[in-house]
Amino acid sequence: MNFILDNIFVVAIAVISGGALLWPALAPRGKRATPLQATQMINRGKSLVLDVRTSDEFAAGHLRDAKNIPLADLSNRIGELEKSKSRTVIVVCQNGARADKAVRQLQAAGFEDAHALEGGQAAWVAAGLPVTK
Repeated sequence: MNFILDNIFVVAIAVISGGALLWPALAPRGKRATPLQATQMINRGKSLVLDVRTSDEFAAGHLRDAKNIPLADLSNRIGELEKSKSRTVIVVCQNGARADKAVRQLQAAGFEDAHALEGGQAAWVAAGLPVTK
């Protein structure tokens, strides 16, 4: 106990850094789909691929038939997706972080079956799956 009291700042730094390391694992995430699962959802039909990357990133290469709405514009343009509420939505970004935010926005707007592509466009390309420009 004396050690903790004598070294309170060191103990505090250790606790805070440990919490910072655990935060990403404990942060709430939406549903996720691996590239294989996303491919299966796309092949079944009745799915929408929503790419939330910037226009420049989208132009460099994207999944076939993907709709591009940058994450920064999603809250203003979510009405464009209203007719797709009953469909499975697969959200794609570059590495997966922006897609999680977009999935939470979509779920708040009433989209029940929204999934973030785990690993994003980078994982899709790494798996050797096709992209279009």
